Amino acid sequence: MKKLLFTLGFLASSATLFAQNMAGLPVNKVKQSRDFLVIGISYDGWASAPDSVKTKGLSRGFNIALMYDMPITKEHFSVAAGLGFSTSSIFLDDQAIDMSNGNSSAVRFVKTEAYKKYKVATNFLEIPLEFRYRQNSENANTGFKASIGARVGMLVNAHTKGKNTLGGEKNTIKEQNRRFFNPWRFAGTARIGYGNFALFGTMNLNPLFKDATNLDVRPYSIGLALSGL
Repeated sequence: MKKLLFTLGFLASSATLFAQNMAGLPVNKVKQSRDFLVIGISYDGWASAPDSVKTKGLSRGFNIALMYDMPITKEHFSVAAGLGFSTSSIFLDDQAIDMSNGNSSAVRFVKTEAYKKYKVATNFLEIPLEFRYRQNSENANTGFKASIGARVGMLVNAHTKGKNTLGGEKNTIKEQNRRFFNPWRFAGTARIGYGNFALFGTMNLNPLFKDATNLDVRPYSIGLALSGL
């Protein structure tokens, strides 16, 4: 985790310096920043999951977005839209999804002790929309700032991955199938922070699984965001 935070911080700083050089600005004096790049790492979970669905461990997520910031007042307030990508991994506790179930569109969680680790992973291509407040209107790298908004996402990949040991050797089983998952994601978002660092949260407004499954699982994320440019 420390290495990941260091890497994200380095990438955000490097991107800021690169943008300044391309614009012909002195690297030791930032004249303007509007948080065009936003990177987040998070703890992920499933809200509204039935008691029969058991999760465990450090379920986690990652998201990145490039956003165009448009001021709507002379100071402090703006709106932003862009393009992003997010991924989420939820670890199940002695359970697995029957991905081979071809006779029904209902997802089935089955009890199993065959895996040491087993996760459900989803990847989305997203359009994020935000309403933003900045204490320093000209430089988002300093001062208090906050935003609320939404993400519209299209599912590009869904798979399960289980790890166990067979014959004394480590074994990984990956099954890919989007049939059980809702192809679209609508999520509410909020972010609050100071300078380049912020806390953020997201909450799905629609179920993860298709309506036919009768499982009203709503994924959520709580994490740390780095922003710049």
